[in-house]
Amino acid sequence: MDPALALRSDWLEAFIVFAEHANFTRAAKALHLSQPALHVQIAKLSEALGVPLYVRRGRLLELTREGTRLLAFARETRERSSEFVSHLSGDGSDEPVVLCAGEGAYLYLLGDAVREFSKRHTAPLRLLTRERVGTLDAIRSGEAHLGVAVVDGVPDDIEVQDLCEVEQVVVVPQRHPLAIKRAVHVKNLAGARLILPPEGRPHRAMLSRAFQAANVPWHVAAEASGWELMVHFAALGIGLTVVNDFCRIPKGMVGRPVRDLPRVRYSLLSRRNVRPRERVSQLRALIVERVRSVVGRSPRPPAQSLG
Repeated sequence: MDPALALRSDWLEAFIVFAEHANFTRAAKALHLSQPALHVQIAKLSEALGVPLYVRRGRLLELTREGTRLLAFARETRERSSEFVSHLSGDGSDEPVVLCAGEGAYLYLLGDAVREFSKRHTAPLRLLTRERVGTLDAIRSGEAHLGVAVVDGVPDDIEVQDLCEVEQVVVVPQRHPLAIKRAVHVKNLAGARLILPPEGRPHRAMLSRAFQAANVPWHVAAEASGWELMVHFAALGIGLTVVNDFCRIPKGMVGRPVRDLPRVRYSLLSRRNVRPRERVSQLRALIVERVRSVVGRSPRPPAQSLG
């Protein structure tokens, strides 16, 4: 079969639903097809394109790299078709603009941009909350148009635009001995009881490497997911925590820069070699403008408590 003929709209739509469910039974039910009929469609699509679209890992189905690329293409095709029909009929496109980022980015970096975009445009804005890997996956699969995350290196299929860099600060009570310092070093945290993200999180791995490199002992006082909860636990007196310097510091606590920890670079992500819709370009420009104004509003002194 000619690969071009395989890209039938009904097959592409079936593949989107199959990929989103990662299960033939549930996808077939959503499509009002029999399971064998859906199997045939996906098999013919894979055969015509000459690549495997998914693999089985135990009882789970997982898209291959080629399957992920096809999913992004299928979503883009559906979106552009809907937009074309809307413009042809004179109606405004109601296809949402999708932004994906982590909790910290939404809380401290993206609020102004999200608020302003929603105020200026009638196009719906859909927000996905994912960690770094989930954000990259959402961009690759076409689930999201834009993402904001901290990334190591430049993935070959992702366009990366630097947004801002932030310092890391240790959050301590105002009466703590470290509170009188303008800045601290990892060695100053020797023996500290720390509030950290769970094992396997990048922030925890970075701190572990820094303490080991400085040959500094440390202890886990508590594990918490998200800057807000980490700072909250510190305010309760459970231990010290290290967070990005844009985080809100509660009354009675202060943040002091840890000079020998790396600065954290946030980037704006999109799928490479894709012509963005006008509304996506507008959101991109707004994010760049507002994030840089938030972070670069003035030279950052050592973080102070709020209130």
